[in-house]
Amino acid sequence: MPEGDTVYRAAAGLRRALDGKVLTLTDFRVPQLATTDLAGGVVTAVRSRGKHLLIDITRDDLASPVSIHSHLQMEGRWDVHQLGAQWRRPTHEARVVLRTEDSEAVGFSLGTLELLTDPDAELAYLGPDLLGDDWDAAEATRRIEAQPDTPIGVALLDQRLMAGVGNEYRSELCFVRGVLPGRPVAAVDVAAMVDLAHRMLWANRMRVARTTTGVTGHAARLYVYGRRGRPCRRCGTLILRGSLGPPGADRVIYWCPNCQS
Repeated sequence: MPEGDTVYRAAAGLRRALDGKVLTLTDFRVPQLATTDLAGGVVTAVRSRGKHLLIDITRDDLASPVSIHSHLQMEGRWDVHQLGAQWRRPTHEARVVLRTEDSEAVGFSLGTLELLTDPDAELAYLGPDLLGDDWDAAEATRRIEAQPDTPIGVALLDQRLMAGVGNEYRSELCFVRGVLPGRPVAAVDVAAMVDLAHRMLWANRMRVARTTTGVTGHAARLYVYGRRGRPCRRCGTLILRGSLGPPGADRVIYWCPNCQS
């Protein structure tokens, strides 16, 4: 599931392929950008911000630099290929193709794809980026603690408070801290939760297979997420699944009724 570490890793791969390169072809396959042509532009940066990815481009005839802004949401991904290589996903899922003289980057099934002229302003609402160079644990803690009545499992998903945690991580974070996801923020050691979130995402930022248990085997990577009805890895109690979130925006969540309180 795409979360902050997934986007960080995608940005790293795109940076190796595109940074400093001239785009020889751009093919946007979404209606609002169908006539956009950025060929001849130079990629000046590729960066992630929480679960958002930005590709910055300059060209002499552009009034100002632009950024290709994408969000993977549930199914999206970016792949980098050598020119002429077969794509790993079906052609109809491609939303944008960026080509240089020797490589091709393809964004598949992107939930968001748009051009921004001032991306930092557009994304200023985001909380501290768990994987950013400017990561600020104290500010993330302050923002979360300012919502004392909010369930911690809801606060962790609020990108305005802290950017990068998704649904998989919130279940795993609450389990490792021994906290029921529905416990109010006021009853949680928020600083410890924030620190754990940073350490978890940092440890996984370049891993293809995310693990929160420290084990990379396919069936042993996670403590509770996706394990409803299976025994807890710590106590053997069966894992439960429910939903948690604001009305109309609740998301599935997993927990151990014995290890978490």
